[in-house]
Amino acid sequence: MKADNVSGKRLYSGRMLKMSAALLAVCFVLQAPGSAFADDYRLGVMDKIRVKVAEWQTAEGTIRDWDSVSGEYSVSSAGTVSLPFVGELSASGKTTADIAAEVGKKMQQLFGLKDRPSASVEISQYRPIYTSGAVQTPGAFPYSPGMTVLKALSVAGGLKRADSGQQFARNYIQAQGDGSVLVSTRNRLLVRRARILAEINNKPSIEITDNLKSIPDLKQLVESETALMNSQRTNLKVTLSSLADLKTLLTTQIEALGKKSETQTRQLAMVEEDRQKVNNLSEQGLALSSRRLAVEQQVSDLQSGLLDIDTATLKAKQDLNKAQQDETTARNDWDAQLAQALQDTEAQLDETNLKLSTSKSLMADALLQSADSANVKDGLNSASVSYSIVREKDGKPTEIAATENTSVLPGDVVKVTVKLSQPAIR
Repeated sequence: MKADNVSGKRLYSGRMLKMSAALLAVCFVLQAPGSAFADDYRLGVMDKIRVKVAEWQTAEGTIRDWDSVSGEYSVSSAGTVSLPFVGELSASGKTTADIAAEVGKKMQQLFGLKDRPSASVEISQYRPIYTSGAVQTPGAFPYSPGMTVLKALSVAGGLKRADSGQQFARNYIQAQGDGSVLVSTRNRLLVRRARILAEINNKPSIEITDNLKSIPDLKQLVESETALMNSQRTNLKVTLSSLADLKTLLTTQIEALGKKSETQTRQLAMVEEDRQKVNNLSEQGLALSSRRLAVEQQVSDLQSGLLDIDTATLKAKQDLNKAQQDETTARNDWDAQLAQALQDTEAQLDETNLKLSTSKSLMADALLQSADSANVKDGLNSASVSYSIVREKDGKPTEIAATENTSVLPGDVVKVTVKLSQPAIR
């Protein structure tokens, strides 16, 4: 019986060594993203894309860059990307070419452009893949085209090495602590998203939806976000109010200058009429040269005054136009900041939820591995390794059987299971 146990343990160790060597051999051959794959790739939640928009202006013969729209965006949990001015676009299940075409079309319609802007969209980062089960380092890992189950297992550190039950207990406690932190982070992000939505929809207060009611410290979080919302709104109102006052002042100034110009014009007409009479008398020798000189001086002063009034009116109109542009810019910047804040919050929420799900899996795995570790100590000496992939299909997770050479797609969860069995009793 002892000889069988020793032989079994050697067999198990040999299998583990061969598998570790195979994992090390493929660890450095992960394929870089390929353009053909990216062209056919269908976007999903947590994918990141880089958008660049330019417009050929036929009349000027120049290219105009739309920097306010260009940038890096994440696909939200709703399967959309939100671009400034363009708004939300459905992205899940579409290619980068589809998104590029829709961005150009939307912008042409929105701004009434003669020429359709050219949008280029490329994948800047694929959504990660995940490993769970009997792997050394479960969690999320960057995806690269051409990844297989074996490659995913290699980046996760290979199969989990047997350890004492105490180590798995510590892993459980650590995962539990990480989960508590992630829950707190998720709660803050949920309230923050509610605040941003209230600002976007111009609501006076944060709406308490059903998914917020279960948050333990909801009152404190809502008070904090409400204070921030009121502060930001006050700043915007002060800015817009100052610009409105400036516009009123400039409008009044322009009107006053206009009236003053009318008065000066009438006075100039009267003085010019008087000058004509003096000139006629001077030609007849009936007017003094001093009188003629005085009239000429009045005409010159009035003409100079009118020129000053026209210059001041032009300056006031330029200032009024700038104030109107500043008001429009302030509103547009406010809308763009809210859109960016909502996008960032959605991305952080998605990441936090995935980490929380992984943490819960680690807790369950720690309990299972703790029991498996105890069984190894009791003399179990053979193992079988099986793989499966959890992949979302039609909005539902589906588990499919896999081998080491099965291809992995972005967002897949690779599950590794090691089953220990007792030798047959002879």
